[in-house]
Amino acid sequence: MKVSIVDTSPVLAGSTAVEAYRTTRELAQLADQAGYSRYWMAELHGVPTNASTSPEIAIAAIASRTSNLRVGSGAVLLNHRSPYRVAETFVRLNAMFPGRIDLGLGRATAGQLIDVALQRSRTAVAADEPYADQVVELLQWFDSFDKDHPFGQVPFFDGVNARPETWILGSSPASSVVAARLGLPYTFAAFLNPAAAHTAMATYRKEFRPSRFSTGLQRPYAMLGVNLVVGETEEDALRAQAGGEVVRRTVARGVIPKGVPTTADALAQLGGLPQPFSYIPGRWPTSIAAAPERMRDILESMAAEVEADEIIIQDLIAEPSDRLTSYRLLAESLDLRGSAEQQSISTTSGGSTHA
Repeated sequence: MKVSIVDTSPVLAGSTAVEAYRTTRELAQLADQAGYSRYWMAELHGVPTNASTSPEIAIAAIASRTSNLRVGSGAVLLNHRSPYRVAETFVRLNAMFPGRIDLGLGRATAGQLIDVALQRSRTAVAADEPYADQVVELLQWFDSFDKDHPFGQVPFFDGVNARPETWILGSSPASSVVAARLGLPYTFAAFLNPAAAHTAMATYRKEFRPSRFSTGLQRPYAMLGVNLVVGETEEDALRAQAGGEVVRRTVARGVIPKGVPTTADALAQLGGLPQPFSYIPGRWPTSIAAAPERMRDILESMAAEVEADEIIIQDLIAEPSDRLTSYRLLAESLDLRGSAEQQSISTTSGGSTHA
């Protein structure tokens, strides 16, 4: 089973984004040697617990320090971006790191004020362009526009034929329909909306159509996003999970914390360890903590339930040593290094077609 990472660069309370980025670099280098398939960086705005705001900058930094990983965005928020600018940026990244760049696309609100701050024009509230139309425009930049389209006159990287592998990311069945009907690979964020995972993944496979775009697929390919913590023992895993659990409970009350609390502070706030997770098919939590062997069994069962081709891991572990330990233990339990060759699933980004 292929396993990847999507990193939000968690910030420990009392620490800074500088320290969070240092841990991201260390984790990416660990992932590169441990056999993980991809390393994606998130785009988040106005979230003090996470430092990842500009994935394209982090992608260049991580790709230059690694050699085995595919590196990409998880995701670029297309509702805040120009499709042309995104296409231009990621074709350039793929030219710099041939065959190793993934472009994960998503959409999200960061709140009314931040959404306005992200707009180029402040004179009026921008009307939302249909998301699927934005994705289609971006894919047309990768291929070409009809001759009578105004954008058909715009030069676009002549001589650079390779394109990044392009994904749709989402946390609802609506995103799965967009991915399916455009024939793109799909990632579902079960750590945001676990109750919808089965419906979204089934909808994607049911609605899938072979793509007419060069970066698309002829057969469906789906990845499942899971938030997890692995420890040497179950107790170790639950201790490392405590800070993220406090953040989730705090956000559920409508309060944004300044950072992920230390393990000691989190345990004090919770009054002890978080509740251990008992696996029940179809009833998944937003975060899972377990010892290595049990985590391996859980992930294999979750992937089988929704027919996931790949798993991508997200975490909210701010203690640097706990983050690195969690990913090291997971890689060892899944023997990722034994199957570490990374290939593209598309025909245009430097790898082989997914079979």
